[in-house]
Amino acid sequence: MGEVGGGVVELRDSSGGRSPPSTQRSRSSAVSCAVAPVSAAPVAALAEAGAMAATDIARQVGEGCRTVPLAGHVGFDSLPDQLVNQSISQGFCFNILCVGETGLGKSTLMDTLFNTKFEGEPATHTQPGVQLRSNTYDLQESNVGLKLTIVSTVGFGDQINKEDSYKPIVEFIDAQFEAYLQEELKIRRVLHTYHDSRIHACLYFIAPTGHSLKSLDLVTMKKLDSKVNIIPIIAKSDAISKSELTKFKIKITSELVSNGVQIYQFPTDDELVAEINGTMNAHLPFAVIGSTEELKIGNKMMKARQYPWGTVQVENEAHCDFVKLREMLIRVNMEDLREQTHSRHYELYRRCKLEEMGFKDTDPDSKPFSLQETYEAKRNEFLGELQKKEEEMRQMFVQRVKEKEAELKEAEKELHEKFDRLKKLHQDEKKKLEDKKKSLDDEVNAFKQRKTAAELLQSQGSQAGGSQTLKRDKEKKKTREEKSISDGTCTTPGKHPVVPCALVVCAV
Repeated sequence: MGEVGGGVVELRDSSGGRSPPSTQRSRSSAVSCAVAPVSAAPVAALAEAGAMAATDIARQVGEGCRTVPLAGHVGFDSLPDQLVNQSISQGFCFNILCVGETGLGKSTLMDTLFNTKFEGEPATHTQPGVQLRSNTYDLQESNVGLKLTIVSTVGFGDQINKEDSYKPIVEFIDAQFEAYLQEELKIRRVLHTYHDSRIHACLYFIAPTGHSLKSLDLVTMKKLDSKVNIIPIIAKSDAISKSELTKFKIKITSELVSNGVQIYQFPTDDELVAEINGTMNAHLPFAVIGSTEELKIGNKMMKARQYPWGTVQVENEAHCDFVKLREMLIRVNMEDLREQTHSRHYELYRRCKLEEMGFKDTDPDSKPFSLQETYEAKRNEFLGELQKKEEEMRQMFVQRVKEKEAELKEAEKELHEKFDRLKKLHQDEKKKLEDKKKSLDDEVNAFKQRKTAAELLQSQGSQAGGSQTLKRDKEKKKTREEKSISDGTCTTPGKHPVVPCALVVCAV
């Protein structure tokens, strides 16, 4: 092994040489320190590319390796600086999920953590279900840009039935994983410009009851611990005393352990942060207080909360753990949270999803699986299932057609029977009507005959009665004339005047 210009080269051959572990550790530490701000996606891509290259070299030249010295400075020791500059130019993203009941100060704590005022509508206790509200902000500090996404659970814990309160949260996290997976599976990927919406940290707000965790908190954290980095915090910790707070922390920790809830542990494998992270792991869950109000304490303006009995300073570690949370979440372990999200939670989701799709790393004989073979096998399986379903659908269609034909034939038969029945009924009614009409016609004819006979008899009777009346009138008239003549007067109109008989005699 040799080092010239701070560089070490490893080549694989059959000699089996290996560089000393001390050199590797120092080199790894230098790289890890320089690449700390780098985003998870470029680092993962670089690591994957390096692993593939190493695998190809090992297959070509053997499994051994030997170290050779460089004759001069080459310059690849500036690779971490290149990665840092590239990452700074691209910017970073960090996504926080705030889970907790309404009124625990989630929005206030976010404003306090990032020393700004995020716009947002206050939540109410009248939500019919749990809704997730996502807001993205562009922050700038020095020359580093951060795209911060804050997702809050609106209406969490406000329902009478809280059994399914965790489901919208799980579905939201899975939806972000699925969106990233679909982007990875595209033929033309643009991951360097893709907005990564996967949740990197979940701040779980615990109500300061001072007794124990609620069943809703335990169930929700148990459902989320395999999907996101959970950091439990006790919200509004100034509501309980110091002694109660210490007991409450111990009680929460024991309940999480007994229920198998895995919360995020700050990493201790890096020597630079192992001591502080190990110390802070013992302080979990953090008891925090949030406030955007600044009060003058002594000669300084500090974020604090004013009460009638005194002032609680947000950034005073004797009053709360806000400073510890900010140090661990933002200043020390932000990149580890992003890396854990990508390498642990997302990989677990990706593996399960690809296994559901039929992709595996090895076949039953423990041989590597070819993507082409897997695709062909899955395609053939899919085509077989498709043909099977097509045949089942065809048979089902034929069966339904036959059933429908039988139903139609039965309905047609019933219609014919009904038609014949109605036709016969119509004929019977028609015959009855014709018979009744014939009888009515006979009655009418008979009535007409009777009427004619009656009129004839009546006319004959009227003629006979008229002649008798005329004869009687003539007889009466003759009688009257005779009587008038005998009396000497004549009252017959139109005759000459009646002359007395004496005069007639004299004239003679």
